[in-house]
Amino acid sequence: MGWSRRLQLSVSLAAILFFLPLHETVSASVREQVIPMGHSIGIQMELSGVFVTNDVLINEDDWLKAGDAINRIDKIPIATLSDFEKKMSTSKSGQMLMQIDRNGVEIDLLADLDAIKRLLPFLKDRTEGTGTLTYVDPKKGTYGALGHQIVDSSLKSPPSFKNGAIYLSEIDQIKKSTPGTPGYKISSILENEDHLGTIQKNGVYGIFGMWNDAYKKVLAKPLDIMQATELQIGGAEIFTTVKGTEVEKFSIQITHIEEEQFHFVLTDAKLLEKTGGILQGMSGSPVIQDGKFVGAVTHMFVDEPTKGAGLFLVTMRGGE
Repeated sequence: MGWSRRLQLSVSLAAILFFLPLHETVSASVREQVIPMGHSIGIQMELSGVFVTNDVLINEDDWLKAGDAINRIDKIPIATLSDFEKKMSTSKSGQMLMQIDRNGVEIDLLADLDAIKRLLPFLKDRTEGTGTLTYVDPKKGTYGALGHQIVDSSLKSPPSFKNGAIYLSEIDQIKKSTPGTPGYKISSILENEDHLGTIQKNGVYGIFGMWNDAYKKVLAKPLDIMQATELQIGGAEIFTTVKGTEVEKFSIQITHIEEEQFHFVLTDAKLLEKTGGILQGMSGSPVIQDGKFVGAVTHMFVDEPTKGAGLFLVTMRGGE
């Protein structure tokens, strides 16, 4: 998953994610409650077809472009990599007609079998990444995570997907952040674990879907959702995971409040020693102040990794 760089440039913190646009804040009742999470999650999405990940020369004159979808080969539908491999194994040498979709326009290309076979390392029918689970709504049976949209780094766009799921993951190692170089979590999905929830929407405010009730064991106490006007400059906490599957609380300082987002500084010595600052993979970590659920961590400042930005939960939930 790709990352941006340089001073004053904020970057998203999940493995396959993009910058957060600013939109109008969505109101929520002060009495409304959701459960703050902070668990590290693995994200898996089955794409709506077979996509090209790099620009590839397919014949003397034509290139396939990153993001192209292969719809058919010699009129045989190609919906998965298995379809592609089966077609290659049963075809004989010679010219073949490929029908691809490029930004909604269908294009026909001729290429020989060997050239098409060489495409396999540059094709994908699924995408995956990591991030942090933000909240669970026990009344609706839904969840929200990340606080910003998934953008596949090889396709350079939000992936078109058929279905997807999130899974509880375990942090195996931390690569610390340093000025100019964002750190990251090295994690793995727990074996023999069912999904935490399904992915139904990949929107500008995060990913959302139905929660799996089998995971009630990871739920904490619901908290009131804080209105943006209630947030104060001063102390707060983030809930996140930096070791194993344990969610821990760490102190931060809210430094600046805007209509649609807020800025903060990490002040917890234990967290700073462990991570050096905010990490890729922390995107979605809940922010709590005075016992109320403020929002989610969404960005860091690359050259000052102890500084970050967050999205108000009332805005995030407007994207469900």
